[in-house]
Amino acid sequence: MKNLFNQTSAQRFICDSYTRTRFRLRWFTPTMEINLCGHATLASAAVLFQYKNNVNPAVVFETRSGDLGVSKRKEGYIMDFPLNPPTKEVNYTFMNKPAAVGNHPVQEVLLSHDTKKLMIRLSDSCERSFSLTSLKVDPVALLNGDSSGRVRGVIVTMKGEQRFDFYSRYFAPWAGIPEDPVTGSAHTVLGSYWSDVLGKKKMLAYQCSSRGGELDLEVRDDGRINIAGDVATVLQGFIRL
Repeated sequence: MKNLFNQTSAQRFICDSYTRTRFRLRWFTPTMEINLCGHATLASAAVLFQYKNNVNPAVVFETRSGDLGVSKRKEGYIMDFPLNPPTKEVNYTFMNKPAAVGNHPVQEVLLSHDTKKLMIRLSDSCERSFSLTSLKVDPVALLNGDSSGRVRGVIVTMKGEQRFDFYSRYFAPWAGIPEDPVTGSAHTVLGSYWSDVLGKKKMLAYQCSSRGGELDLEVRDDGRINIAGDVATVLQGFIRL
């Protein structure tokens, strides 16, 4: 009976996935469930559109962060995410700064209380190739650097040059992720900050991990942010439980 129920449920999902506009979505790292994840949201929408042939121009995921919409664009997809403005930390005593940025000069430190993401902006005198791209972060030292419980991820960022408005990297050993290659959730914090600093609503960001990735951002007046990107399928198969 259990197998029959599971089979019927799966068949119902396959049929509904063509026409449904709303789906439930949860995200898990190797060690815990998290509140927001950009890549997995983008990938889930891409599966629905590309492999389940969903007929709608957009779908909505019901998540721990509320309703998240993903719509098609000419190339790729646009995710509708909440904006998470950080606040400036004047008394920066709860994190071991050298564990995150070494001896590089810091211009500003902010914290997004809702996401527990600490954002460290490097000085404009820093060079990307030397200060950010080549930055070596020890995840164990970073994990042990906060004793307050206020931090669950560290963003290191700096002002961009040429075609990019800003650069960043993201480290989250608290969630079992030494470094995330490209992080949509971090850009809900970064987008808010750099939009105010640069006086721009539309920005092009680059997360300069070893893999790296570009993100098209648009900060909206309703307290939301559009994060756009493309999807490349690298693996397809079945998991039998």
